Amino acid sequence: MSDVMKVYGPGDATAEVPTGTTAQDALKALGAIRGMVVAARVDGAMVDLDRVLEDGESVEPINADSDDGRFIIRHSTAHVMAQAVTDLWPGTNFGIGPPVENGFYYDFDPEVPFTEDDLKKIEGRMVQIVREDQPFVRVEVSTDEALAAFEGNPYKVEIITDGEAAADDPTAPAGDSGITIYRNDKPDGGHWQDLCRGPHVPTTKWIPAFTLQRVAGAYWRGSEKNKMLQRVYGTAWESKKALKAFLHQQEEARKRDHRKVGRDLDLFSFPEELGQGLAVWHPNGAIVRQEMEDYIRAEVRRRGYQPVYTPHIGKSTLWETSGHLDFYADGMYPPMEMDPSGDGAGTNYYPKPMNCPFHVLVYRSQQRSYRDLPLRLAELGTVYRYEKSGTVHGLMRARGFTQDDSHIFCTAEQVVAEARGCMEFALDVLRAFGFDTPSRIALSTRPAKAETVGTDEGWAHAEKALEQALEEIGLDYVVDEGEGAFYGPKIDVQVTDAIGRAWQLSTIQIDFNLPERFDLGYTTDTGESERPFMVHRALYGSLDRFFGVLTEHYNGAFPTWLAPTQAVVIPISDAHLHYAAEVEAYLNGTGRRATVDTSDETMGAKIRKHQANKVPYMLIVGEQEAADRTVAIRPRYGDQRKGVPLDDFAEELSLEVAEKRVGPQPE
Repeated sequence: MSDVMKVYGPGDATAEVPTGTTAQDALKALGAIRGMVVAARVDGAMVDLDRVLEDGESVEPINADSDDGRFIIRHSTAHVMAQAVTDLWPGTNFGIGPPVENGFYYDFDPEVPFTEDDLKKIEGRMVQIVREDQPFVRVEVSTDEALAAFEGNPYKVEIITDGEAAADDPTAPAGDSGITIYRNDKPDGGHWQDLCRGPHVPTTKWIPAFTLQRVAGAYWRGSEKNKMLQRVYGTAWESKKALKAFLHQQEEARKRDHRKVGRDLDLFSFPEELGQGLAVWHPNGAIVRQEMEDYIRAEVRRRGYQPVYTPHIGKSTLWETSGHLDFYADGMYPPMEMDPSGDGAGTNYYPKPMNCPFHVLVYRSQQRSYRDLPLRLAELGTVYRYEKSGTVHGLMRARGFTQDDSHIFCTAEQVVAEARGCMEFALDVLRAFGFDTPSRIALSTRPAKAETVGTDEGWAHAEKALEQALEEIGLDYVVDEGEGAFYGPKIDVQVTDAIGRAWQLSTIQIDFNLPERFDLGYTTDTGESERPFMVHRALYGSLDRFFGVLTEHYNGAFPTWLAPTQAVVIPISDAHLHYAAEVEAYLNGTGRRATVDTSDETMGAKIRKHQANKVPYMLIVGEQEAADRTVAIRPRYGDQRKGVPLDDFAEELSLEVAEKRVGPQPE
């Protein structure tokens, strides 16, 4: 065996290193370490820095400030948290502890529920563990060894016996034996360990910054049939500066929480009597929603879509044909038995979780020719999904919501043009609401072939069509390999809000499943029958969720064209109420939304109230304004103006609304 081997690094870098060199030492030899590197990627797989390389392998650094780097730091911090808990309360059983977006969690089964004071104790012990510089040691074990290591912990035993021994990190590679443990060696000679695939940072001292955030209840494995555990959440970052910035963003997010703003501005509510995840829209919120609906309806008509309306429920046979009862039953509400026959048996009807099968029925209602295509169907369709109680979150994740759903049926030759049209439409929609540039556009390709429907040729054509559409528009995008749905590839569009959070909104997706299941066809110009391509697209995604994102992005200070009240008229005294009413009537007559403040509050109190209500314009009227038929304008943004002719203000306001100006960027 040679004492030297060749390894490959980023770009064209190569290096000869001694046999047995670790990933970390190889990266040093390649000159590939810049900043803090927490792990490595060897031939595409994430590994620990102490992983020994083989001749000819390629190695790349995983920096702490990358998405994968933060993932690894958070996963390592989760282990430190679990060790701290078991150090403080010996014998406490624990479940899984994965990294999640912006943080991590671990599930515990303590004798007494954790308190806020307990979180401080846990965090204090974590600081000690980090200072102790405990190494993360990867060990491959057999099933019997794993069962022995976690004897007495029913959650780990269940995972091992179910063959899911690395369930706390399913995205990372497993060891050759199938089961790996990561062990933290303590200074006193003891150790803490958990089932895990890794990778991890080399030692606990490599964890730069973290904090614990909250504790909540969580059913084991997400099933309400299982025991309720205590889930402790935390966050970890590549530096104290990054942690501080995130915590500031979290504080801003709390202030902007759409549920809080919704209460403050009287937009919507979630009455307990109605049920979890179901909203009622108050007049203020309904006005904003109607503006959103009117906008999208006008746009789909302008772009050649045809409107449809479909029911809220459908027979079980529809959902059997579509496949939803096979692959989506857990997300559907239970059936309603109706139309009993003589033997007492009835037909099951389900509230619809998706609009797609109904649009398919519209297409299938008559024989279609190539001359009918593309056929673009559009609906603001309300759907119902039984989200688990722990995942429901205001309008962002509701059980009843409305989608701006459209389905396009077209030929193979038309797919590129239709995908491009959908993408251009999506960009126009986002711009109209103040999101000028998407922060991320992702093309998701075919998952593992065995898990998908459709032909190889169909998938290749669809992926190429989406790629070509993006390139024709000149958009930068990333490819998320294998992240498509089982029924087709897709494009997802993200935007970043005023405080830096990313939101996935618009989706364009090709479906091979429903055309096949419903045996859709069209007659070609040669008289043959062909299967149409089916393109899903939802540009708001969910109207409700989009509304929630807008509410938080603008912190309730909606652009004038969306604002529930666009102008409030404030008379200086009761003597000026008559002219204030004239101003109100005149503006409303031009299609604007104005109201008069007739309260007996002081002028200062009125102004503060309407500032808090985020009204775009306050119009102050007194003796002089009534005599001259003018208004004194106090705008939400910009300078105050006096003596503005009412006609001029009305024209300015109408132009601002017509152009859908979004005004200054939200703060």
